[in-house]
Amino acid sequence: MSAVPMPDPLPLFPLRMVLFPDAVLGLKVFEARYLDMVSECLRTRQPFGVICLQQGSEAGRTAQPVALEAVGTLAHIDEVDAEQASILSLRCTAGQRFRISAPPQQRAGGLWVASVQTLPPDPLRVPGPAMLQTVTALADAIRKLKEREAEPFAAPYRLDDAGWVANRWCELLPISLPARQKLMELSDPMIRLSLVDGYLRDKKVVFG
Repeated sequence: MSAVPMPDPLPLFPLRMVLFPDAVLGLKVFEARYLDMVSECLRTRQPFGVICLQQGSEAGRTAQPVALEAVGTLAHIDEVDAEQASILSLRCTAGQRFRISAPPQQRAGGLWVASVQTLPPDPLRVPGPAMLQTVTALADAIRKLKEREAEPFAAPYRLDDAGWVANRWCELLPISLPARQKLMELSDPMIRLSLVDGYLRDKKVVFG
């Protein structure tokens, strides 16, 4: 990703989702606070942060308090398309994880910002023989999605990287947001892949 220093504080885009490193993220942006944020990110070539909402809404203003997770993921803007007036379509690539180091603040325009510390990327770990079926099942899922022109992952497909394999499975599996968040936060990619492998075996997606 870009070596340009991150803004401090980092602009945040709270969403009801967990963004995993190396994921492809598509967004439609129409609120003024986020249109301004995108403009600034494009001007400075800096990322923004995607953070999962524990409580509240990512759009508009509601009476319900907003609660954010402590760990999120940087989003780097790859493409912008203005489909219609005041609506932008973004294609982003997820970068490093970060941890919020001070309570987030909401600016006058409604944009959430926070000081953050980036977390180390997953160390490269090769999946062991016990994980072969889980790796093969992901390769099969990618092939089937591509046949339906619905493949959601960006090449190259790093099937020899335990963290990459685990993250892509975490995007596909029907698990709760809290479970996704805990998996994303794990610093050991082998543990993350082992938990995914256990889930797949429990659901009879892989056997052995």
